[in-house]
Amino acid sequence: MLKEINFDGIVGPSHNYAGLSLGNIASASHKGDPSYPRAAALQGLAKMRGNLARLGVQGFLLPLPRPNGALQSALAYDGSEAAALRAAPWSASSMWTANAATVSPAPDTADGKCHLTPANLITMLHRAQEWQDTKAQLDIAFGDKEHFAVHDAVPPTFGDEGAANHGRFCEGHGSAGVELFVYGKPGGRFPARQHEQASRLVARLHGLDTTKCVFIEQNPATIEAGAFHNDVVSVVNERVLFTHQEAFTDQQGAYEAIRTKFPALEVVEVPSSAVSMAEAIRTYLFNAQLVTLPDGSMNLIVPEECRESPTVWTYCEEMMASNGPIREVVPVDVRQSMANGGGPACLRLRVVCDPATVDPRFLLDETKANQMERVIAKAWPEQIDPADIGSEALAKSVIAARLALLEMLDLQKLA
Repeated sequence: MLKEINFDGIVGPSHNYAGLSLGNIASASHKGDPSYPRAAALQGLAKMRGNLARLGVQGFLLPLPRPNGALQSALAYDGSEAAALRAAPWSASSMWTANAATVSPAPDTADGKCHLTPANLITMLHRAQEWQDTKAQLDIAFGDKEHFAVHDAVPPTFGDEGAANHGRFCEGHGSAGVELFVYGKPGGRFPARQHEQASRLVARLHGLDTTKCVFIEQNPATIEAGAFHNDVVSVVNERVLFTHQEAFTDQQGAYEAIRTKFPALEVVEVPSSAVSMAEAIRTYLFNAQLVTLPDGSMNLIVPEECRESPTVWTYCEEMMASNGPIREVVPVDVRQSMANGGGPACLRLRVVCDPATVDPRFLLDETKANQMERVIAKAWPEQIDPADIGSEALAKSVIAARLALLEMLDLQKLA
């Protein structure tokens, strides 16, 4: 039976605040702060436990090997960018698995398989190093070739940032849907990371019917404001689009384009008068997990920062009191991720498939969660200060911590 499974990224032991992501306001504002990898990973695991209890199924992807020795050897650590170049091979940004890949479920594809294309992430050096190692995990987790097709990333000329700029409208996760691709246009103060051609290449790779695809431009003003991915300003689940009033270049035109192909569209639009764009980005109201519970109702899983914002929480309370499709808003503590610019939606990749076709080592249960919690509590560094990046002692600690997790999961092949 097809189900939507959220695959969360386990926060890696090198989690740090180097401020490497241009256009990411949170990342820039916390540059140079001490980070707390152990707390970050445990916060992420707690979120996964909550979703396992709500939804009955939960997956995960593993931290990538860090520091990346190959990248370290390739870089020249001189000039004005030396500090950023030194930090890039240590980045734990693969924790945000919304950027791991774009996923098209079997009901949408020509060959009836679930297709996954790793994102090339070429706009940022610290992320461009990820896709080959990400693909190595996807090849194992979704190795059943009868049900899955895992591709290489699209050509690096076209920036692709994965599911953070992709959504899917459907009557139910197991039914055929209409896939939404949101892109940005370059030329602004901050880079537009998702190229339209990358989105079209992914759609072609996945064997999608173009009459069931919608390509929409993100409002450049939101990118300028710090919404570096579309999932910072909108989220899709089944028939519902939960979005800010300023999310798209042509807001009404976007709705009409979607309705032409998916007439059942239900828009929940948050007006700027209720929540400003700045506050939406600061609290990551839209970088939320909009999920369908077993009883058919929808929950919106938001960062704790939303409850702490008077304007955002007032809107959420009014929404819950209405007769709309989103019946409950659930705050979660992912502060360590938020400080680097990633909310609940950034931490997960949505895959619609039969759980029985997934390698069980990548699926969470209570026993596994307890084991992972013990490994993290014992092996993950408690704190990383900026001066620690590049040290041999930290490298040994980070490598050993990841290996301990791989051994616990019998995934030493990924070492």
